[in-house]
Amino acid sequence: MSTVTDKLAPQALARAGQALLLPAIGIALFLLFWQLVAPQVNTSLGAFPAPSDVWEQAGQLWREHSNERERAERFVTMQEQRNARILQDNPDAEVRIRPYPGAPTFFSQIGTSLITVLSGFALATAIAVPLGIVVGLNRHFAAAVNPLIQVFKPVSPLAWLPLVTMVVSATYVSDDPMFEKAFLTSMITVTLCSLWPTLINTSVGVAAVNPDLLNVSKVLRLSFWTHTRKVVLPSSVPMIFTGLRVSLGIAWMVLIAAEMLAQNPGLGKFVWDEFQNGSSQSLSRIMVAVIAIGFIGFLLDRIMLLIQKKVAWNQ
Repeated sequence: MSTVTDKLAPQALARAGQALLLPAIGIALFLLFWQLVAPQVNTSLGAFPAPSDVWEQAGQLWREHSNERERAERFVTMQEQRNARILQDNPDAEVRIRPYPGAPTFFSQIGTSLITVLSGFALATAIAVPLGIVVGLNRHFAAAVNPLIQVFKPVSPLAWLPLVTMVVSATYVSDDPMFEKAFLTSMITVTLCSLWPTLINTSVGVAAVNPDLLNVSKVLRLSFWTHTRKVVLPSSVPMIFTGLRVSLGIAWMVLIAAEMLAQNPGLGKFVWDEFQNGSSQSLSRIMVAVIAIGFIGFLLDRIMLLIQKKVAWNQ
């Protein structure tokens, strides 16, 4: 047994080293190519930023975020001290803490974008999965809605956004709104553009359930809900999650364009503001945002893959 283990250990280490080494080589070559080519590309704002410039601006954005957080903490502390003095003199006085009025930083806008995209994705999932199950179970309903799916599926977010903006502005009227209109506009646009892969994959997965399982369900005379929960969902989970992963990737891409046009605080607005700013640092800051967008999209996909492995009932 020890001999077999001794033979397998070097092979496992070799595979692990290869899995790490090859991506590292690819990234290193890409960075080297970028570093050499960037100074040769001149724009109206100067030379295209090299990796060193982008790294420097990433550090600067983090320092700005840290300084802004310190100012926000001091702002809240000053209000708490003031309120304590007021309550000491008059215990019945009404006091409140006002939010910090400073501009959002790059890292706080990342959080805003994540909240927006996950909200839109959750709404899309809540619509697409049940509808996809019904489409997969009923071929007549599938024939009725298939033309609508094929027509609306390829519509760009740039086409949806003006319509969503007008509808939200006309219907969401409140003196004390719970959500900002720009947030709702971005979220609904993300939903409209990202629900189709989940809807289609869910319906395909449900329609492809093993006929033997369907026959067993009929013999046992399972109710619709029991049939769906015990037979349909476990068999279609892989296809559903394939659709969810595609939908989440589309949602993240759509969000950036929606935030740019809707001016909802987030990474899209950050990129647009830096482009409009036109300073010598703008290109480097935009590249920081581009890398952050790509890295976050990769992490979201990996998280969805891990969730899929945890809930793959058919395994």
